Amino acid sequence: MEMHQVRYFLAVARLMNFTRAAEDCNVTQPSLTRAIKQLEAEMGGDLFRRERPAVQLTELGLRMHPLLKQCYEAAAGARSLASSFKNGEIGALRIALAHSIDLALLIPFLEQIRRQFNRLEFKFLRGTSSEVAAYLKEGVAELGIAAEIGEDWDRLDVWPLFTEGFHVVVSRQHRLAGRDTIKFDELHSEQFLSRSYCEHRERLQQALREHGLDTDCEHEISSERDLLTLLEADIGIGVVPHTSQIPQTLSRARIDGLDARRTVHLYGVAGRERTAVASAIMRMLRGANWQPLLNQ
Repeated sequence: MEMHQVRYFLAVARLMNFTRAAEDCNVTQPSLTRAIKQLEAEMGGDLFRRERPAVQLTELGLRMHPLLKQCYEAAAGARSLASSFKNGEIGALRIALAHSIDLALLIPFLEQIRRQFNRLEFKFLRGTSSEVAAYLKEGVAELGIAAEIGEDWDRLDVWPLFTEGFHVVVSRQHRLAGRDTIKFDELHSEQFLSRSYCEHRERLQQALREHGLDTDCEHEISSERDLLTLLEADIGIGVVPHTSQIPQTLSRARIDGLDARRTVHLYGVAGRERTAVASAIMRMLRGANWQPLLNQ
């Protein structure tokens, strides 16, 4: 079924006359009639009763009319949208972020890209590192940001963005609040909030155990929102990446001697066409100077 056949059908259904429909579509009547017959052959029956002075829709034609009208309008909308994309009027970005990546990292780049398009559409996907890889494989996301995703796929493009350490975070009411540095022996009596979605959870737990800290009795959480809520209530302490944003109600400090770091990567799929927005964001992220952020 071709779109011009659908257009001719809708014109005849609206005007109830083949000659007038051909004039409205700017084609000859034989061409229009031939296209309608081809459409009828594909549909398996007559769409019109050819009567004078006006044609009439058959039962099949009546049933097919709303479906073909919806199909044609959807195609017209798709063409209009594609034209807007081509002309730079509309931009789209589909990006997958690991749960442990703070969206605030992208805000400066998103603000820049917004100035280049009259209308911008974002789709942010969240998941574990393996889910980020799945989003990329399935084409649901164009780009992904995560630490190591443990995916050995030959079409996966990987660009390291920055490497960072981890901080301990506590409530402002906590006895360790306001400190720049905290020693391991000051944490022996504390109960940790374990971020189950963190790619480095096991590595962090191992590092803490090596310094005599008990990680077997932890509060396990599955979202950053829950982490912040529990920290503000002074229910345990958390260990988060350096770039994680925290509210003023919380206090953060380095752990003296903690040798645990992670590298955040940008991921893409080699050979897959990207939108203009995704390509621009990719160039911005790869060329960014992350050092000022890491020095905060």
